[in-house]
Amino acid sequence: MLIPVVLAGGAGTRLWPMSRASHPKQFLPITGRRSMLVETLARFDSLSTAAPIVVCQDAHRFLVAEQLREAGVTGDILLEPALRNTAPAIALAALQAIGRDDNALMLVLPADHAVADPQALTAAIAPARAAAEQGRLVTFGVSPTRAETGYGYIEAADTPSTDSAVPIRRFVEKPDAETAHSYLASGRYLWNSGMFLMRADRYLQALERQRPAMLAAVKSAWDARQVDLDFLRVGVDAFSACEAESIDYAVMENAPDASVVALDAGWSDVGSWQSLWEISAKDEDDNALRGDVIVDGVSGSLIHSESRLVAAIGVRDLMIVETPDAVMVAHRDASQAVKRVAETLKRQNRTEWDQHRRVHRPWGSYDGVHAAERYQVKQISVRPGGRLSLQKHFHRAEHWIVVRGTARVTRGEETFLLEENQSTYIPLGVVHRLENPGKIALELIEVQSGSYLGEDDIERFDDVYRRE
Repeated sequence: MLIPVVLAGGAGTRLWPMSRASHPKQFLPITGRRSMLVETLARFDSLSTAAPIVVCQDAHRFLVAEQLREAGVTGDILLEPALRNTAPAIALAALQAIGRDDNALMLVLPADHAVADPQALTAAIAPARAAAEQGRLVTFGVSPTRAETGYGYIEAADTPSTDSAVPIRRFVEKPDAETAHSYLASGRYLWNSGMFLMRADRYLQALERQRPAMLAAVKSAWDARQVDLDFLRVGVDAFSACEAESIDYAVMENAPDASVVALDAGWSDVGSWQSLWEISAKDEDDNALRGDVIVDGVSGSLIHSESRLVAAIGVRDLMIVETPDAVMVAHRDASQAVKRVAETLKRQNRTEWDQHRRVHRPWGSYDGVHAAERYQVKQISVRPGGRLSLQKHFHRAEHWIVVRGTARVTRGEETFLLEENQSTYIPLGVVHRLENPGKIALELIEVQSGSYLGEDDIERFDDVYRRE
């Protein structure tokens, strides 16, 4: 049984302001019309694989569930109660995989990478699978196209091959420019892609040999697992006590049976705006443009617009990224510094580091259209069958105006329907609920007024999504 294991726990802060902590790049349509998570799962439609295992943060569980549902994919969703890097996350997936099949093979894939030629990746799986079935721990090393200083490298013990797995001599950190050029010239070095194919039991054996305390903590967390709706929760305390380490450090660097298959598939980790510019389609002036953009005398730039017209004149080698609540302008050479902006916003306790103006919820989403002293306006969208919690607020009242669809409203002891162009009022302190009983999305305008308008002004009495 070949099981895709998709690691979807990253933060993606280097692609701010498009990627935010609560909605990072793997859940966004960065490289196409579908999210990177869905693109990752779709790469192996032509292969005979079992249902995937997706490992993600608790905070992103409903995003994952909804995107899998929309893509028609059924799989297991494992929740990490704390971020502990890839080695413990893969160990959780290995335990789940063995529960399905004692001889399960895991195809481990980051959810936020781009592959321009999925067929080449599919072809590389055959020699990797043959080696993994013999008990070897196989990774895919990307054939380098330039002397890149932003990636880690793998040195093969022999000439790397796309047709067979070659033993690994060593893993090396991101090199300086001179060293990177020597790696490129040698022909023995590959970029470290972070993709693996291995038997689940062999991975756990290697982890027990090299990081026994880590495996003990993961097993303890696994033994305390519980099913919650569509998700599998593991023990919080045990997993949080686990050391944080990547699979490279914890296992692969010291595994005598570690091997690599060379891959030439147009791979990118999309780790920066510069990386996205490199893999994007460009116009005759080397500009990667997306959205409502007008350029005049512009070259070598990436310009991304989400909500309004962006016009650029007489500039070159810039990154201009517009979202409904932020604009980022930087030179392409400074793409690695974007993460520092997100860190500054976090230190300043600003919402822009964490959330977009449109915030996703398990029942749908809301858009913070306008906010001022003692009132704010939101556009609320509830998917068919969506149901907000039965709740009340202590500091605000709410006015609801339906602009599309049908709303079922609970207000105190009464329940009634609202159609398009109808409205209602929820007084401060009154227990209420909003539902969409229809077959199309429910859209309404909400006007909140009161002394405090924070999202934490809420007491829930009943919630089908089991949120705290």
